[in-house]
Amino acid sequence: MEIREVILCKYGEIILKGANRQTFESSLVKELRRRASPFGIFKIYYLQSTLYIEPKNDECDMDGMYETAKKVFGIVAVNRAAVCEKSMEAIVATARAYLPAKLAGKKTFKVDAKRSDKRFPLTSPQICQEIGGVVLSTVRGIKVDVHNPEVTVGVEVRDEYAFIRAGQEAGAGGLPPRSAGRGLLLLSGGIDSPVAGCMMAKRGLEIEALHFESFPYTSERAREKVMTLAQEMTEFCSRIHVHVISLTHVQEELRDRCEEDYFTILLRIFMMKLAERVAAEYKCDCLVTGESLGQVASQTLKAIRVTDSVVDLPVFRPCIGMDKSEIVIEARKYGTFDTSILPFEDCCTVFTPRHPKTQPRMEAVQEELRKVDFEGLLDEAYATMQTETKLVYPEYR
Repeated sequence: MEIREVILCKYGEIILKGANRQTFESSLVKELRRRASPFGIFKIYYLQSTLYIEPKNDECDMDGMYETAKKVFGIVAVNRAAVCEKSMEAIVATARAYLPAKLAGKKTFKVDAKRSDKRFPLTSPQICQEIGGVVLSTVRGIKVDVHNPEVTVGVEVRDEYAFIRAGQEAGAGGLPPRSAGRGLLLLSGGIDSPVAGCMMAKRGLEIEALHFESFPYTSERAREKVMTLAQEMTEFCSRIHVHVISLTHVQEELRDRCEEDYFTILLRIFMMKLAERVAAEYKCDCLVTGESLGQVASQTLKAIRVTDSVVDLPVFRPCIGMDKSEIVIEARKYGTFDTSILPFEDCCTVFTPRHPKTQPRMEAVQEELRKVDFEGLLDEAYATMQTETKLVYPEYR
């Protein structure tokens, strides 16, 4: 028999959103439709706490659409399912045709049935019993294990159709893209900041990115590395504007006029003030950094307190309580790790002091800042800003 297959996407905390739940569901549909375009023509809609992705013709790339759906924030589980009429005869026939190939080589299974339509004549346990019998009679060597099955066969009886699946995979979780406002990520070429951006995007934050360079002390390859990181982030973060500001003259002035030990914290203050300006221009309501408490000199508690004091916007640090090994795990999950470890320097490695201040006092920092034309240097650096890539979209192949 001919099988009609669809992709079903489940969402989690959106269910709890009450009166504005429809806004979140619409955001998910919009994002999936945008991402679907490279894979063909799909009908995408939501119904009964589930998103449906139905191919409109045989040319649709279901594998590609399935993989990209797993990377859309707001979706907690994804599965492919066969669709059939809402009768037990049709469900059994479809299960007999669809499940053997999906369960080939599996050792154990169980059946989980749900009836959204309570008028359906069989109860959920009765449906499980029927479909379990189909699997045992058509799949060689498989056994029932209701406690720890290798795969769960799902049967869902909904208002219009029934759906049969063999297993499901976890989605990205979180909230839909651009559902929680916009934030500016300070994006370096390291491991931490791309992870921080993805973690905040998971909470629905639309990400703008700001990168600081110090040409010729940093190379064109370093800039290209950051653009590659931004591209990789869009697999989860949807789209990103990437802005680049040169700190070359700022760093030279700090080197020539200020105490070496304060160089790191002074540079960080310039970064935060410039980020605040960019955030205001691009309507961002927060800053995002990849800082982890105590990891480097500028990330001690007192150093963070100093840098936070120079800006009015909230600064989100989702990696603050994570150690490097935990951040690396997240970087691998988001696909940015291999690019992050490429050996191209960023501006933070230029003129690094031998003994950076780890416990700076605000009074001493202010005294150092008075040695340079603070506002003038800010204006000069801000004037160098370029938007390297206006919109960075995921590259689908």
